[in-house]
Amino acid sequence: MVRIAVEGSLYKPVRYRGRAYVRSGSSDRRATEEEETRWVLERTGQTWDALPEPRASWEHLDPDQIRRFRRLCNQKGRRPIPPDEDDRTVLRKLGLLAEDDTPTRAAVLLFGKEPQRFYLNAVVKIGRFRSPTVIVDDREIYGTLFDQVEETLRYFREHLETRFEFIGEPAREVIWEYPLGALREAVVNAVIHRDYLDSGHVQVRWYDDHLVILSPGTLPPPLTLEDLKRPHRSALRNRLIAEVFYYVGWIERWGTGIQKILDECREVGLPEPEWREEQGALWLTFRKDIWTEDYLKSLGLNDRQIKAVMWVKEKGSITNAEYQRIAQISRETAKRDLSRLVKLGVLVRKGAGRKVVYEMGQTGQKRVRNGSPGRGNGDGEVGKSR
Repeated sequence: MVRIAVEGSLYKPVRYRGRAYVRSGSSDRRATEEEETRWVLERTGQTWDALPEPRASWEHLDPDQIRRFRRLCNQKGRRPIPPDEDDRTVLRKLGLLAEDDTPTRAAVLLFGKEPQRFYLNAVVKIGRFRSPTVIVDDREIYGTLFDQVEETLRYFREHLETRFEFIGEPAREVIWEYPLGALREAVVNAVIHRDYLDSGHVQVRWYDDHLVILSPGTLPPPLTLEDLKRPHRSALRNRLIAEVFYYVGWIERWGTGIQKILDECREVGLPEPEWREEQGALWLTFRKDIWTEDYLKSLGLNDRQIKAVMWVKEKGSITNAEYQRIAQISRETAKRDLSRLVKLGVLVRKGAGRKVVYEMGQTGQKRVRNGSPGRGNGDGEVGKSR
């Protein structure tokens, strides 16, 4: 037997008779235009958003958007802009204009009068689902990337379920269905770090018991899903866009956004969000139900106890006799297992004698103060989450 191993070339694409190919499983296929563009960008060290947009000119940029950017920069202090420096000079220094004043792709997305005129895929689509096939509300959000973040957060504030708890006159606290700070961080990450070579949109898929934010493009190497939940470097697919968001204070530079999402959910007693890469996109799922199998395992519960909890979630309650039957255990073992579930707050015991049943406990959801993460600052602009 002869085995031939050929290492991947560092200089892609490698062409055969003028055509570039990609290995897919056991066969070859022609590389797409998007794949070839990515290879060129990787080889030259450029990012997609830093390239000039030849179809655009200075007149396609909105002076009001640039004026707002200048004001927010000076408020934050990360990149102070002198008042006597004209807009063109500011954008040139930031790398947002080419030498001939042609706007870069980043400039069009950040300050354009009609960004979607140039990039049809630069849209946030929101769908509220009753089931995977039943949509009860459908919204498309256009405008600059700043506009998209603000309008998406406004939609959340208008539609999230809330309840109020009074903590003494006249103060009260509002408990949000999902923490606005975490949602804000997720939306900002989605519009900044998405792959704009992908024709898809940023999507929000909102179901009764969970909410998904989908960002086109997988994680840029060398980042992996495992890296997200531990200290990691900030890998920038769109460097100029990320820098502008940093200057106005909407993101941090050190890859801390993921940790903020985790902390926000933990503080209000929600399950840890889940990230996965699938179909060429990054999927982030928020769930309302804290009693997931992974969380129950983290409490040290055994398989039969987890089975009991899943039964209660589906049926509404469980008795000692039912637990004995489905777990095939003795009455005393069932009693010990159920008592531990009650002690942990997973289940609550109701009734007396032979009428004792066990139902789901509270999620332990903590409070999010009114005026907290994600609320506007009075100018229709999204504030910092911390």
